Amino acid sequence: MEYTLSDHGDGVAVLSVAGRLNMVTAMRFREVVAAAVADGSTRVAVDLSSVTFLDSSGLGALISGLKTARQSGGDLRLVAPTEQVQLVLKLTNMDRVLAEYADIDAAFPRG
Repeated sequence: MEYTLSDHGDGVAVLSVAGRLNMVTAMRFREVVAAAVADGSTRVAVDLSSVTFLDSSGLGALISGLKTARQSGGDLRLVAPTEQVQLVLKLTNMDRVLAEYADIDAAFPRG
């Protein structure tokens, strides 16, 4: 898994993920989200447009990131998930918990 973390302003961090979000990479994903939130970016947009595979561990990491952000008064939102990611979210009913958006500005509109 490759990731890029950038500041979008107004307390929004953009975490762009590429590759496989699975058992091997889930812990690192959690660490990156926790670090972003600890640094003051309580609103996290996770760009999944380049994720090729998501398993239950990766799904758990997304849920963990959501919990971390919400405990700090923020939120975690998914941006442009691939078809494979959308399928996993729908099959597990997690699409009801993890909000999906077309782009970063739709996920966290600038006020």
